[in-house]
Amino acid sequence: MIVIIVSLGAACLLGIGFVAQQHAAYREPLEEMLHPRLLLDLMRMPLWLAGIGLMVGGQILGAIALRYADVAQVEPLLAMNLLFALSAAHVIYQEPFGRTLQLGALLVCGGVALFLFAGKPHGGRLPDPVSIRWLAALPVVVAAAALVLFGLRRSLKVKAMLLAAAAGVLYGLQDVLTRGSLLTLDSGPNMLATWQLYVLPCVAVVGLLLNQSAFDAAPLQISLPATTVAEPIAGIVLGVAIFAERLQVTPAAIAGEVAGLIAMVTGIVILGRSPFLAKPAQPVLQGPHRKER
Repeated sequence: MIVIIVSLGAACLLGIGFVAQQHAAYREPLEEMLHPRLLLDLMRMPLWLAGIGLMVGGQILGAIALRYADVAQVEPLLAMNLLFALSAAHVIYQEPFGRTLQLGALLVCGGVALFLFAGKPHGGRLPDPVSIRWLAALPVVVAAAALVLFGLRRSLKVKAMLLAAAAGVLYGLQDVLTRGSLLTLDSGPNMLATWQLYVLPCVAVVGLLLNQSAFDAAPLQISLPATTVAEPIAGIVLGVAIFAERLQVTPAAIAGEVAGLIAMVTGIVILGRSPFLAKPAQPVLQGPHRKER
């Protein structure tokens, strides 16, 4: 129960933080997408820094949850950040929730609950730092790179979705590396000698750049759902592959797990179509830090 509460607290901070980040990043020139200068410019914006502070707080709570629970248990709960982002946008724009959004929220909550109830993730353990199991991270990195490369020559909306999906994939890897680092810390004083500790901030920074580039390209309606879907899927797959986490494999359990994931993804897509998340930042004119949309 404590893990659930902490994970939902993390999702709340992440969701609100994403709203603040997107409102700041959407003002930046499109030419800064995928360029480190984008992050440097955003660091001078109080709204973005507040959003990052909320996100860091969410990641700290997420790390606490990952220290005591399997990745496959925590990731679906973190995916509920879109609900909190939508709630924050609802407060900002003072518009009522319709039945479609209520359905989306119900599907997300029900899908997460069904997946956890049917799958009962358990049994995860820390592999050796040089275990071949860690090679499962390579296809994830390749997939993120492929999404970025494929999106380079696409329309702005498609590019935003693909960059956001790549960020979500890397966030899932980041969660796995976080759990690995924390379990290493629990197992002894050799944490500083493990490669995971040094790869973790690199993955985090690249994921952040991809996410802010997606926010720069399009409103939350376009840029956030792809991240929200990709992160738990990547995290669950890596949790099973690397930590040997187990899910129930009876026919009824598999049906429940698949149905839960489908419901969760469907709900995220429905919520992503909310007009609240389509609200752009204030229109800006041409200038050194401005652009037309």
